Amino acid sequence: MNHRIEHYNNGIEAASSSSEKKVYNKLVRDRIPEIIAAKGGSSTISVLDEEAFKEALRVKLTEELEEYFAAEDDESALLELADVIEVIRALSKVHGSTPEGLENKRVDKLNKNGGFEDRVFLIDSSDA
Repeated sequence: MNHRIEHYNNGIEAASSSSEKKVYNKLVRDRIPEIIAAKGGSSTISVLDEEAFKEALRVKLTEELEEYFAAEDDESALLELADVIEVIRALSKVHGSTPEGLENKRVDKLNKNGGFEDRVFLIDSSDA
């Protein structure tokens, strides 16, 4: 499951008793512990094995999509979509491909089935 636990605090003493520890238990971007430490905080992390990472990415994708749906303006929506793309790029790797390989599959589907530019909304169909 988890391989190692590391503590990051940038050489600063642990937070005083007046600071409350916030528990996340979620996948975060690689530099988040470094950013927390640079601000004088500390964090505890674990590095996930492949299966736990795959599951955490699936959970993260759901989280990012929920944040996209909750976005109240275009800029916020675009920032959340950027997060969604980053998670999808990571998922392409755990599924044995690359972001470029995934892009090739996207283009193949685009060429075969089209995109969404024409705003086609299918009401119904019958088997032919």
